[in-house]
Amino acid sequence: MIGPDGEQVGIVSLDEALDYADRLNLDLVEVAPMADPPVCKVMDYGKYRYEQEQKAKEARKRQTIINIKEIKLRPKIDDHDFETKKGHVQRFLKKGDKVKLTIMFRGRELVHPHLGEKLLRRMAEDLAEIAEIESEPSLDGRNMVMMLAPRRN
Repeated sequence: MIGPDGEQVGIVSLDEALDYADRLNLDLVEVAPMADPPVCKVMDYGKYRYEQEQKAKEARKRQTIINIKEIKLRPKIDDHDFETKKGHVQRFLKKGDKVKLTIMFRGRELVHPHLGEKLLRRMAEDLAEIAEIESEPSLDGRNMVMMLAPRRN
């Protein structure tokens, strides 16, 4: 048995342990049931549960949720439209979200995948100071996909 201040009380019977805890107006909690003999601790169980909940709440607060935003482009996109899309990507990255860039090929555009890759590389180069390439451009059916992640400081 372990006392309320963490000191070893020794091996005692269940009745003695319950009586000891009752005298101190605390609870007897089994902390290691598989040990031989089982280990019990005298503590305020309500206070213990409250502290555990506070630790769990704090851990959840520190957790960050990463969203994936998708921006779709076309291989023959105009420069002004490209700049607009780049602004959207920049905003998403600054918020801490990952960005999936998708280039959609239609008809015979699929014959020229190098145009799509060139466009994705240009976007990555323009945003190099705030983003890093998480997955390289890859052709997936009629789409070319690349993932950008916010750069860590």
